[in-house]
Amino acid sequence: MQLNDLDHDRLRQLAALRPPAGTQTKVLSVYVDLDPANFGTQPARARQIGSLLDEADRRTRNGGLDPEANVALRKDVERVRGYLRGDDFSAKGAHGIAIFACGPAGLFEALRLSEAVPARVVVEDGPWLDPLVGRRQRRRCLALVSRRTLRVLLDGPSGELHEVADVTDDVHGRHEQGGWSQARFQRAIEEEVRAHLEAAAATLFELHRRTPFDALAVGAAQELWPDVERVLHPYLRERTLGRFDVEVEHASVEGALAAAQPLFDAAERRRVDRLLERVQAGIGTGDRAAAGFEPVRQALDQRRVEALLYDAGFEHPGLDAAIADALLQAADVVTVQERPELGPLGGIAAVLRF
Repeated sequence: MQLNDLDHDRLRQLAALRPPAGTQTKVLSVYVDLDPANFGTQPARARQIGSLLDEADRRTRNGGLDPEANVALRKDVERVRGYLRGDDFSAKGAHGIAIFACGPAGLFEALRLSEAVPARVVVEDGPWLDPLVGRRQRRRCLALVSRRTLRVLLDGPSGELHEVADVTDDVHGRHEQGGWSQARFQRAIEEEVRAHLEAAAATLFELHRRTPFDALAVGAAQELWPDVERVLHPYLRERTLGRFDVEVEHASVEGALAAAQPLFDAAERRRVDRLLERVQAGIGTGDRAAAGFEPVRQALDQRRVEALLYDAGFEHPGLDAAIADALLQAADVVTVQERPELGPLGGIAAVLRF
């Protein structure tokens, strides 16, 4: 058994997994909700786990599978039971767990999730990935910058922010005496600040080269922000969402993220807006977009899909396979929340590469 955090590469590998051809073998997917607000105690988690295992048992009795496939599914249920009730399972540091089991395919994997998921048991031809696609985040970086300090927070594999750098440079304080000595000393201080900001920008760029991130939010004072923005490498300026207020030296990781979250939320809305605009424009010209399940399915078969969009409430027997194919083509997959644009298009659409 392998315990992994969710990342894009593993998501694509799971999307490609299918049981042996010519059999009725299925994949068991079990999602456990570990939201501390609802399942913060061991008894509450135990009740949920008991209910999930009972549901999994019912699936082995009512699945309509041939004897060989049913035996394999029963063994998978027992392996999930052993994991959830054994020493390997821990709720610490996770808000959800996704478990995938298929003995004939050599699969048993538990993924820790940084966000809560609805408790669910699914038995299908492949791993049920819809909740993971909806929660997979673009990698974030927060740079907390003052006149003498740089702190960098970066998403880890599980989507949780970790502090990866904390640097304080030797920058003198402001000089309050008058005369020429004050002016010279103040120029020397500003030179120290400039050198600190350039070093901070170089640190961020080197981090991006080693561990690329998709979006950067900068916590800095309003008067310092123009100087910070000016020294950023152009690659980083392209990814910068803007500035937010934060107490650089003393803010917790959670506090910094809460202060920056409006920038990330606004960026995600803009991203969805752009994709929906491209869908509407493509449908209007009859080019570079597809709407409705069958046209989207055809575009996936032709490997033309750049982005797959579907309403959060959209249901279709082929949706999971469509999501899997989109991931395997390195397409963006977006679950659209509380937006009306996809309704008239059948609830699902795609932006096409060609």
